[in-house]
Amino acid sequence: MFASMLLYQVNNDMTYVPSERVAKKNAYLHMEPENSPLPTYEEVKDRLPKPIWDGHEDALKCYDYAWKIAFGNLSRPNGDAGFVSNFIDTAFNGYLFMWDSSFIVMFGKYASHVFDFQKTLDNFYSHQHMDGFICREICESEPGEHFSRHDPSSTGPNIMPWSEWEYFCLTGDRKRIERIFDPLTAYHLWLKQNRTWRDGTYWSTGWGCGMDNQPRLEPQYDESQSHGFMVWLDACVQMVLSGKILIKMASVIGRDDDPSLSEIKEEVEFLTKVINDNLWDEDDAFYYDMYKDGSLNHVKSVGAYWTLLADIIPPERLEKFVAHLDNPAEFKRPNRVPTLSADHPEYRPDGGYWKGSVWAPTNYMTLKGLEKNGFNELAYDVACANLENIVQVFLNTGTIWENYAPEFADHGSSSKPEFVGWSGLFPISIMLEYVLGIRPKAEKGAIEWHVRRTERHGVEKYNFSGKEVDLICEARENEKEEPKITVKSSSHVKVEVHWNGKIKTIEV
Repeated sequence: MFASMLLYQVNNDMTYVPSERVAKKNAYLHMEPENSPLPTYEEVKDRLPKPIWDGHEDALKCYDYAWKIAFGNLSRPNGDAGFVSNFIDTAFNGYLFMWDSSFIVMFGKYASHVFDFQKTLDNFYSHQHMDGFICREICESEPGEHFSRHDPSSTGPNIMPWSEWEYFCLTGDRKRIERIFDPLTAYHLWLKQNRTWRDGTYWSTGWGCGMDNQPRLEPQYDESQSHGFMVWLDACVQMVLSGKILIKMASVIGRDDDPSLSEIKEEVEFLTKVINDNLWDEDDAFYYDMYKDGSLNHVKSVGAYWTLLADIIPPERLEKFVAHLDNPAEFKRPNRVPTLSADHPEYRPDGGYWKGSVWAPTNYMTLKGLEKNGFNELAYDVACANLENIVQVFLNTGTIWENYAPEFADHGSSSKPEFVGWSGLFPISIMLEYVLGIRPKAEKGAIEWHVRRTERHGVEKYNFSGKEVDLICEARENEKEEPKITVKSSSHVKVEVHWNGKIKTIEV
């Protein structure tokens, strides 16, 4: 997340071909800045979801502390700087980061009934250039962006569609999908036009991909600032994910006939084939970046696991690819999952920033990918190891950190404290969704509850699709015993309970 020293003025002059989709359909460009007060933590803490987890009071304290820091980072929009909505600051350098914000709102969604964290992303849509470009860092205090549009590190990663879809899965907010569909589609098409090689594959940089100093490039290129003439695996996969989500969004809002969808569908099919044909090493059972000479770089990065989330892996490859996450010589370290495999010569036991540190965004992505492909037991194991480590560091230091060491219970090197920030994902989203197992699925009209704990656990004041729900599972003798579930809701709700290979549905 290191930042450049230059400030570029936002410039929407007609120095490039404007997109009609932006000019006529991006309502955020002309929105008046929001003028509503910011809530404080003390005002809303009793209305936030309240996890129940007997015998794990330290984890619950860490959960509360994450919310306390998050509400302390709320800001009102500076209209002179082009901001339009109240937002949560990235808590880094006075700029709002696209990469960070997309993940921050993925835990903020659980408090949308007291503060709509998702509107943080409105401020990126309000900064969209007329051809679809959106800078990855925008200045909060004055008009400007951190990068020129032509800087190789000026934008990315393209994960705002995924972030918005996760919000929809909890809230079922169809109207927001209607508002964001055109800005997101225009941004996707800008990347297709401006971040591809002649064969249609994508490039990025260390900064542009968000994993600043991973040793992915050939040594003659700068690992943070250069594209190295490389095909970047994660950038390609994120565009597949973006395309698939835009197609789903179009279906939700009745725009299946949108003229851009055929182009996006074609790209999804093309990239999926290229990734599986050209970026997979059968001997290693792993996906890699490709150097300019056509060889693979053989750097095992956690970024490869975007392929799980994008759901593009042939079935016969799944088990052996996922097995790397459960290999102690690679990604199964005392704190899971390091961002660089432990068998790489530049792997650092203290993390070295992106040379092995455990980061909330990449872990959350990996857990979501495991869930999508049915590896729920492994996701649970990873999440429990995560939470145990983060809570121990919280007890040792009194705070939450930007990243964590993979080999011992400590924060990572060059890690910022009080970082909520995307690290709020650990004690909030990862605890709720993967340790306690409660997952919102508004698109299917249900809450999925994967019950693995034997202690009494659950959550109260959980907001799902505009209703308040209490979910309590009583203590059990063992994991095979059928859970005794109590559900209370302000209106009709369906809960799909999964345990020990069985499923039952509760409707209240």
